[in-house]
Amino acid sequence: MNKAVEQALNNQIKNEFFSAYLYLSMSAHCDRINLPGFAGWLRQQYEEERAHALRLFDFLADRGGEIALQQLDTPQAEFSSPVQLFEEVLGHERKVTGMINDLYALAVKENDYPTQVEMQWFITEQVEEEKTAGDIVAQLKLAGDNSTALLLLDRELGSRAGGTTE
Repeated sequence: MNKAVEQALNNQIKNEFFSAYLYLSMSAHCDRINLPGFAGWLRQQYEEERAHALRLFDFLADRGGEIALQQLDTPQAEFSSPVQLFEEVLGHERKVTGMINDLYALAVKENDYPTQVEMQWFITEQVEEEKTAGDIVAQLKLAGDNSTALLLLDRELGSRAGGTTE
């Protein structure tokens, strides 16, 4: 396996685990402010990001690459409002999209066709992640200071997460 691609994949494994860690931190924040639906949705995002990291881990292992786990930074733990929290989610997803695009470009440069194919899955996933986060930000902005609308959105996100908000 090409060493530059191997290093980039190891770095992306770290980035995916950090994303999971960030969403778990956001989930804990939402639990603290009594928004269990938001907390459940973010916990589900944690699980998805963890699965993404493991997908890359397995891909690298299957190709005979050397796995080198890296230290994670401490994620942000406090947010001023649900809107600000989900603006952070959207910004983070856009940042991850850039990382995935860069990894794909490296795979193209290095003529690493298996990694190009794997990254296409992640590119498609990122389109969905950005859209979902953007939709939630828009809904939160529409809700404004209306606590009833916020509670309804909390309930809706909780039902998507498979959790209960009652």
